[in-house]
Amino acid sequence: MIPTTEALRELGRILAAGGVENPTREARLILAHALGVDLAALWALDEVDPEPAFALARRRAAREPLAYITGAKGFWSLDLAVSPATLIPRPDTETLIEAALRHRPDRRKIRTILDLGTGTGALLLAALAEYPDAFGIGIDRVPAACALARANAARTGLAARAAFCCGDWADALAARFDLILANPPYIPSADIPGLMAEVAAHEPASALDGGADGFDAYRRIVADLPRLLAPGGLAILEAGIGQAAPLAALAAAHGLDATAEPDLAGIPRAVIMAAREKYS
Repeated sequence: MIPTTEALRELGRILAAGGVENPTREARLILAHALGVDLAALWALDEVDPEPAFALARRRAAREPLAYITGAKGFWSLDLAVSPATLIPRPDTETLIEAALRHRPDRRKIRTILDLGTGTGALLLAALAEYPDAFGIGIDRVPAACALARANAARTGLAARAAFCCGDWADALAARFDLILANPPYIPSADIPGLMAEVAAHEPASALDGGADGFDAYRRIVADLPRLLAPGGLAILEAGIGQAAPLAALAAAHGLDATAEPDLAGIPRAVIMAAREKYS
């Protein structure tokens, strides 16, 4: 046992040596996780056994994402389980939920939601939390991702209104939906090795790699939107940097109107699409 303050200093040193951006903050999070306490309870401890936390810090110093180490990540109003089978939910992706609420503010009018490439289930579950009369379907081609999304639906109390299926985008679907959400892989293949180490070395390539131009998944999804959108339905897709305008052009080529809305950094992030005669 050593003093808590000493443990935190050593954890910070390990993390800083590994190039972690905010070693002081992450030292607290890692120690609290290793001890099974929240941050408030951590400060009440005079001494701790630091060895489990030191082991976790060495993993983080090797640039394993903190969310994979703790097994959890907050998204919107939800606390979600994560695993290396899925992309870690990002705050930028919450822009899609914000856009949905702006464009469809009547919470009772959205009855059916589709999330393509659901991963952890983050987008679908966040939308279901906001639209209380809706039922949603999440699709992912990775069985482990579907299993994790189901677990997250149970974890968040939304399992009765969510179903998850393994499939190749919307190929097996014949239904129409009031709201379609997607954060597909959109990074050009050649750019992936240059991503930060936490992403390039640890997150699944299938959730990142959008093909040569980053648009492989976009082309598949947007081509299906006219048959998937219910009358008055809305589709909202996440775009990478510089992709919103060409994504809107792709939507127009399929008979859809599209606009883009920025994330907190001012980057056009959420591309909102609907059939021209229904869009407002």
